[in-house]
Amino acid sequence: MKNEQFILAFDQGTTSSRSIIFDQSGTIRSIAQKEFRQIYPQSGWVEHDAMEIWSSQSATAVEALSRMDLTADSIAAIGVTNQRETTIVWNRETGKPVYNAIVWQDRRTADYCRELRNAGHEERVSQLTGLRIDPYFSGTKIRWILENVKGARELAEQGKLLFGTVDSWLIWQLTGHKVHMTDVTNACRTLLYNLETGDWDDELLELFDIPRNMLPEVRSCSEVYGKVDAKLPLGGIPIAGVAGDQQAALFGQACFTPGMAKNTYGTGCFLLMNTGTEIPRSKNNLLTTVAWKIGDRTEYALEGSVFIGGAVVQWIRDELQMVRTAQELDELAATVPDAGGLFLVPAFAGLGAPHWDPYARGAALGISRGTNRAHICRAALEAIAFQSADLITCMEKDSGLNLKELRVDGGASRSDPLLQFQADLLGKQVVRPKNTETTAMGAAYLAGLAVGYWKSRDDITNNWLVDEKYDSERDPKDMDTLRLGWNKALERAKAWEE
Repeated sequence: MKNEQFILAFDQGTTSSRSIIFDQSGTIRSIAQKEFRQIYPQSGWVEHDAMEIWSSQSATAVEALSRMDLTADSIAAIGVTNQRETTIVWNRETGKPVYNAIVWQDRRTADYCRELRNAGHEERVSQLTGLRIDPYFSGTKIRWILENVKGARELAEQGKLLFGTVDSWLIWQLTGHKVHMTDVTNACRTLLYNLETGDWDDELLELFDIPRNMLPEVRSCSEVYGKVDAKLPLGGIPIAGVAGDQQAALFGQACFTPGMAKNTYGTGCFLLMNTGTEIPRSKNNLLTTVAWKIGDRTEYALEGSVFIGGAVVQWIRDELQMVRTAQELDELAATVPDAGGLFLVPAFAGLGAPHWDPYARGAALGISRGTNRAHICRAALEAIAFQSADLITCMEKDSGLNLKELRVDGGASRSDPLLQFQADLLGKQVVRPKNTETTAMGAAYLAGLAVGYWKSRDDITNNWLVDEKYDSERDPKDMDTLRLGWNKALERAKAWEE
């Protein structure tokens, strides 16, 4: 192993930082993980300590290497993937954040977003960015910091403040404060990036009142951005790949041709479909996003997010206490052929794409005297699949592409009844790969391609191995009837809160 080379992936997530070492075959050789604090200053606000993000990420990197008794010389490159939209503003001179990182889940700018929409800016912003005006994205969070942190606006005007999403912050730290950059996949989630020009947009910067000198340079997803500072334990390793977590997973799933899609079944569900080199414009309330840029070639994707995916399973386990584990819920759900007419709409935090209804709330409809625990478990899994199927219907309409198969990853992708129902609902094959760490894998591949560790995308496609395939087994007419029931239930749950 002394001469063998590896790739190190930083997977900086919402609740933990992880470092994973991959070999040439895409096999995980070492993994280290460290959770960090979630800070909730008031209702709807979510923050992280940016210094803690950096210390937890660097600690796991050292641990992952030490578990294999490796030195920095054995690492051919580092790839970075990160929680997207989370916003950090720091002082260029002191290196210290001026405020906690404001997390993607944070809703503090909801009123400001409503003002912008009421003033008629939604259509123009959407045309430029492919996004919606929503607290989810970074732009309104940066403005909040400039408006609400004492002295921040003045420092920004003097060119003393830097903004970055988590990738930028980590790379700035890794390079000894020399490199201030981001990649296109993170840039395009800020509300400040113009999809057509491939750069920051002056009209948007003026709208949000953000000085351009704060922003990082936008680079491709696979190139050498710099080396780790010699004073750090990983000194000298090239940093060579960056992508936001969902785009990294699309790459890690080898979804390289238009019409290929992946769904990550996590707390929420994130569904991305590769649409090729043309910018897809959604007429069905999806987001347009950059999938990746390698060399001069930019490829795009349609994205839809479901706010409550696997979280509905946690709710049944922790709040209703009907089951002790997710596995027990699966086993119970499998004891009944269907949900017995029950539909569960888990709109606990409103509805995401394609409904975008923050005022929707959860509902259980179609309960009869015969409804039991197994039916509720079954309806929970079916709700995850219904929401994902709604996204795919919109994607096929928007792109004019027919889904070939759905590749899946994330914690809830271990549920056989869920994936079988998803295949039945879509009338398409659902495929789970052997390695479901596709986010870190994608970052590793992007870095490895930049330094010649992998020669081409063919190497990646060859590494991608199937664990299980699920084919549609039920009559499409039955599934159509179920979808009608689901749509009826959705309408009842919408606009519940005034």
